[in-house]
Amino acid sequence: MTDEWIRRERSFRGISTRLAIKYLETLGGEQTSDTRVEADDWAVDLSAQTVGVGPSVSLTQVDLVFEGDPEALDPLIERFAQKAMRAGG
Repeated sequence: MTDEWIRRERSFRGISTRLAIKYLETLGGEQTSDTRVEADDWAVDLSAQTVGVGPSVSLTQVDLVFEGDPEALDPLIERFAQKAMRAGG
């Protein structure tokens, strides 16, 4: 991480860490550990937890900490969010 990098935190429900890593790899990153994906101008650390949604339903929530060049980070997060969206039904 450089001094010019910024940090953004986001959470996504209903996807796995494995799938989140795959999405980040399709966006140009390379998995460097079980919970980290890096590219030249950004890096993402991932963690997962189970969260309750109502009295009897729980989902996996993947928490991502994005760090990177400000010009690269916001478009990356937007593209990742589009991939991670799930249609209800």
